[in-house]
Amino acid sequence: MADIEISVLNSLAEISPEVWDRCACPETADGGRPFDPFTTHRFLKALEDSGSVGTGTGWQPRYLVARDGEDVLGVLPLYAKGHSQGEYIFDHNWAHAWERAGGRYYPKLQAAVPFTPATGRRFLTAPGHESEGMAALVQGALEIATRNRLSSVHATFCTEEEAERGAAMGLLHRVTQQYHWVNDGYADFDAFLAALSSRKRKTIRRERRIAQEFGGEIVQLTGDAIQPEHWDAFWAFYQDTGSRKWGTPYLTRRFFDIAQDTLRDDILLVLALRDGRPVAGAMNLIGRDVLYGRYWGAVEHHDCLHFELCYYQAIDYALEHGLSRVEAGAQGEHKLARGYLPVEIHSLHWIADPGFSNAVADYLEAERKAVGEDIEVLTSYGPFRKVTEEPT
Repeated sequence: MADIEISVLNSLAEISPEVWDRCACPETADGGRPFDPFTTHRFLKALEDSGSVGTGTGWQPRYLVARDGEDVLGVLPLYAKGHSQGEYIFDHNWAHAWERAGGRYYPKLQAAVPFTPATGRRFLTAPGHESEGMAALVQGALEIATRNRLSSVHATFCTEEEAERGAAMGLLHRVTQQYHWVNDGYADFDAFLAALSSRKRKTIRRERRIAQEFGGEIVQLTGDAIQPEHWDAFWAFYQDTGSRKWGTPYLTRRFFDIAQDTLRDDILLVLALRDGRPVAGAMNLIGRDVLYGRYWGAVEHHDCLHFELCYYQAIDYALEHGLSRVEAGAQGEHKLARGYLPVEIHSLHWIADPGFSNAVADYLEAERKAVGEDIEVLTSYGPFRKVTEEPT
């Protein structure tokens, strides 16, 4: 550790895509997709170049790079946060408690992919340097926070393995939940339906039929099939959803222009066309083995179209391409009835004040138990048929 140097980058323009991605997605050396595209240089740079992060957004890049001489051992997508928006594992109550006690919670440091509730590696280490690389990045982040008298450091939607390593280093381990669809070796959508209870099976068939009768066609587009005009339509969808959910959309219009240039091979757009005009759509990101549902919107309301575009079309794509999982984003118990079951989500936290850290640790222990109980109960109420029930 004494020989490892930590540097802070204010922009990804200060490091080459090849060096960053050698840590972020070394699996792409075989020419395949990254496990997930969110920590790639191209995705994070799109957020930066589009103004979706940076000055005035509350997400100020402070990327860390761990070097041993000329060798880069690891990188960390780190941001100085002026609020807790766009994180999806929220700490608003911690911030309120800290400030009621007379402290200053913001700015804090956040190791995350902005606006992206998708699990993946956060401590991006070069192959063979997983342990020392993560330790150096954690130590670097904590030293920066301590030196600047920041309240806390957080790493959200990290992997379970990272959470276990971080806990062993003394970080606080938080467990929350999300809904994922898992491909249990289904041959097709009908095979998936056969695994459900009769009532849920009929409901999904009815929803799909209603959605397909909206008066147009549904198309799946990726790569060069995505054209610039599709983003004009999707921007209208995204603005509508964003204004209702967040007040102001997180991504700028420029992000989608950059996505057309650098990310379209990572993207699956599902569009509902009526008279050739997009009236609703869902945007997904494609990983090596997982499809990540991200955004949805519409300029016309049609019954069940949301379920079809966001959930059932995603399952169709996963089945057709042999993917093992669909992650449908944050929240939403309505996903349970559509075959998406609750799973644990992990994050790591460091609180500067020892007394407040102990209080948060007690809270996280109780929360972890409650989440485990919720997952057990929700899973038991899931749509899958019991072993004694015959498919129809």
